[in-house]
Amino acid sequence: MGLLDRLSGLLGLKKKEVHVLCLGLDNSGKTTIINKLKPTNAQSQDIVPTIGFSIQKFKSSSLSFTVFDMSGQGRYRNLWEHYYKEGQAIIFVIDSSDKLRMVVAKEELRTLLNHPDIKHRRIPILFFANKMDLRDALTSVKVSQLLCLEDIKDKPWHICASDAIKGEGLQEGVDWLQDQIQAVKT
Repeated sequence: MGLLDRLSGLLGLKKKEVHVLCLGLDNSGKTTIINKLKPTNAQSQDIVPTIGFSIQKFKSSSLSFTVFDMSGQGRYRNLWEHYYKEGQAIIFVIDSSDKLRMVVAKEELRTLLNHPDIKHRRIPILFFANKMDLRDALTSVKVSQLLCLEDIKDKPWHICASDAIKGEGLQEGVDWLQDQIQAVKT
């Protein structure tokens, strides 16, 4: 594979690498989503809560993603801002069945959007309204309303209903994100 990688690089066929931040409250499904986006043979069988952060990689048809999977536990959220400058896109995961913490997710999103390293950048944000398979889950439209996503005017954003365990809705989101990143790069 090394020779093919070098050859594709020389021919300009090598996939462009992008750094993506994966954010959201704890237990929203961030790690499960990233795991499901990796090739089947590279997926972990056991998903455990992320402590601090982890770095994962996966590829789409034209991009190579390096994802900073940031812990959503309250005591680790202050680490997020140390990676904002590096990020070229954001995946923000919401547990659509956790109505009680929707207000906390909204507050964390507001803090993110108002941070100096994010505020004046036209960075694409992909929202996954995750856990749609659960009986009490809110629709992606309702999640969008509760988070006031329509107020985001200066950044491209998109929300997808998802079920990370089955992988539903994930490809739609990655396709959108890929298009947005490529539009910025050209």
